[in-house]
Amino acid sequence: MSQDRGAALYDVLRHVRPLVLNSARVVEVSLRPAGLSVGSRAVLEILDDHGPATVPAIGDRLDLPRQGVQRHINDLIALGHVTTHHNPAHRRSSLVSLTAAGAAAIAGVRTDELRHLAGMAQDCTDEEITAARKVLRALNRDVRRRAQTKEDPHDPRVDHGQPAGDR
Repeated sequence: MSQDRGAALYDVLRHVRPLVLNSARVVEVSLRPAGLSVGSRAVLEILDDHGPATVPAIGDRLDLPRQGVQRHINDLIALGHVTTHHNPAHRRSSLVSLTAAGAAAIAGVRTDELRHLAGMAQDCTDEEITAARKVLRALNRDVRRRAQTKEDPHDPRVDHGQPAGDR
């Protein structure tokens, strides 16, 4: 791999970092009237896209620790957007599901976001947007893999080969 390729991908990441930060700021402001946060919005989206899930499974999809996801779940329960119920596959880990109010909330959020996004990046062609999606998906996959090989030994989401009683 050439240094030019590495430099080009680094430049992509340099654009992504402020994009993510500013996107979160914009989304947070738009969600505030509904009592949602960026994190709770992400949980709603996961449940809408994939159906009922356990808190650890949601955390895995979002690359967040279980405890952080649980806080979002608690907030969403208080808003009436999700409910928990018995998980036949696991005695201690309940399933989290969207309520009708939660499904309506995420549908409204997505509709609003897509309406705003449709007017952005007007100087990019559909082919360029497709290429950007491919590059960012590949970078996300590879950076995630690298992060998993350099995990924090105290991260509760990762099995570090310790006996279950030591975790």
